[in-house]
Amino acid sequence: MNHLHRVLGACAIGAAAFVSTLPAMAAPAALPKTITLVVPFGPGASNDTFARVLAQKLAPKIGSTVIVDNKPGAGGVIGASFVNRAAPDGSVLMLTSSTFTTTAAVQKNLPYDAIKGFAPVSLLATGPMLITVGAQSPYRTAADLIADARANKGKINYASAGIGSINQMSAEMINAMAKTDMTHVPYKGAAAGLTDMISGQVQMMVASPASALGQLKAGKVRVLAVTSPKPSALVPGVPPLANTVPGYEVEIWWGVFAPAGTPPAIVERLNAEINTVINTPEMRERFAQEGAEPTSSVAPDQFAAYVRKEIEKWRTVAQEKHITAE
Repeated sequence: MNHLHRVLGACAIGAAAFVSTLPAMAAPAALPKTITLVVPFGPGASNDTFARVLAQKLAPKIGSTVIVDNKPGAGGVIGASFVNRAAPDGSVLMLTSSTFTTTAAVQKNLPYDAIKGFAPVSLLATGPMLITVGAQSPYRTAADLIADARANKGKINYASAGIGSINQMSAEMINAMAKTDMTHVPYKGAAAGLTDMISGQVQMMVASPASALGQLKAGKVRVLAVTSPKPSALVPGVPPLANTVPGYEVEIWWGVFAPAGTPPAIVERLNAEINTVINTPEMRERFAQEGAEPTSSVAPDQFAAYVRKEIEKWRTVAQEKHITAE
C-alpha cells in the first residue's frame, strides 16, 4: 500500500463516522461563467499539457469558459501567489504538481502559506520517478550505485532541475535513507541535467518519466529503479528502489487548487466534475504519455491530507540535509 493509499484510507475511516449525519444532497453549486486555470510554469511541460486537455474537456461539461493562463517564474511561486490572492469564488484555479510541496519545504519567506492559503480541489494523477544513469555508466543496478556511493563519499554527482526541485529532494532522500553522500549539481531545467548525465559530466539523476523516457527510447539513458513501491508498466522489468533502500517511496503528482476561502460547495462541485473528466479515455491517454496514472474519486479533504503529508515529508528531508532556497 503506497503513501497515497495510506492517506486516503485514513481519511475514509474518518469520513465513515459522520456520513450518516449528512443532509440530503443539495443542488450542485453554480460555477463562474469564466474560469482561469493558472499554470505556474511555462508552456510545453506536463503541467501545461494536462491543463489544456483538462480545460478542453471540462468546459462543455460545466457550461463555463475555461482559460489556461501560464504564469511561470520562481519555481512556481509567482503563479501560486497570483492564485493565493485571487477572489475565492471559483473563478481562478491552479494546476500544479509536486514542486508545490517541495518548494514549501525549502523556500524561505514564501508570499503565501502552502497549506492555509489554498483549498485543494482535485488530485489528478500520480506517477513514479526514475533512477537514471547514462547508457555508458558502469552502474547496472541500483545496488551497484548505492554500494559505490557508500564506499566512495562524494564521488557521485547527481543532476537536478534546481534547488528544491523534486529531482533534488528525491536524491537527498536517498542520501538520508541509504547513508550515501552524493553531491548535488543544480541545472536550469531537467533537460540540461539529463544532457550532462548522458555525457558523463554527472553520474545520476532522479528524473521524471516525461523528461527521461525519450532519452531511454533513444538508448541514451539506463533506468536502474523506479521510486514507486511497486514496478511500473512504464519501464517493464525495472525494480523499485525500495528493494535496495527499504521504505523508500516517492511519487510525482498533479492537482488542482483554489484560493483559500472558496466555498465548500464550489470546491465539491469542481472536484466531482474534474474526477469524471480525468478518467475519460482521452485524459487517461494523455496522462500515460507523461508517465502518470489518473486517480479515482479523491475527495478534497483527502487531497488536502495528502498535500500536508507531502510537505511534512519534504520538510523532514530539507531539515536533515540542510536544504534551503531564497
